[in-house]
Amino acid sequence: MIWLLLAGMFLVTYLPRLIPFLFARKIRLPAWVHKWLKFFPYAALGALIFPGILSAVPGRPGLAAGAGVLAAICALFIRNITVIVVLAIAVVLLTQNLGIL
Repeated sequence: MIWLLLAGMFLVTYLPRLIPFLFARKIRLPAWVHKWLKFFPYAALGALIFPGILSAVPGRPGLAAGAGVLAAICALFIRNITVIVVLAIAVVLLTQNLGIL
């Protein structure tokens, strides 16, 4: 019985990935679709990160959102992710310790 269950789970998860892979090579998509699809990783990353930002500082989602906005602005000018994260953490720590906001 367990082997049937495993085989069923394999088919349910593998076939929906295999079928588009096999047939998508033959389909030519317009250039605007390719451009549009390039934004999917950024949208998915944003959807994963945003809830974590709001819950980063317990009881103060506004402070965490402000640090997230600061990190997003810094990311436009600074390409080193470590610097951006350190800046956002420093802003949150300074804001909390100095009693601002």
